[in-house]
Amino acid sequence: MALKWSVDEVFDYLRQEFPQALRDGVSYDVVKLEPGEAHVRLMAGEQQLRPGGTISGPAMMELVDFAIYVLLLAHHKEAARLAVTTNLAISFLRKPQPGAIVAQIRLIKHGRTLSVARVDIVSEVDGKLVASSEATYFMGGS
Repeated sequence: MALKWSVDEVFDYLRQEFPQALRDGVSYDVVKLEPGEAHVRLMAGEQQLRPGGTISGPAMMELVDFAIYVLLLAHHKEAARLAVTTNLAISFLRKPQPGAIVAQIRLIKHGRTLSVARVDIVSEVDGKLVASSEATYFMGGS
């Protein structure tokens, strides 16, 4: 299960083929990328905050979805372009403070047609686990 693309190659592909994933106001950074594992950081700005000054649930779900897609692209290159989310379950454990949050992804099943990942979201502000998720991707017609 070796990686076929680097972080730079994944982001070059996203900028060219899926620019809406990197729209204004969203800042992602890959902190770690290894076979079967990645850590993707979201610098949560005003657009990701909900009333009360906490990072919104939809922003955390988007981080989970984006981070898994990044990991699948790194594994499969453009062959993963049609990969789609078939299930995403998330438990919100505590209100994250504004600032950076990191999705820590681990593939728990990586098959020809389905990939399942476990994702913990940790606040870089205080180091606390703020959400836990599991998601399944269908690899599409690649």
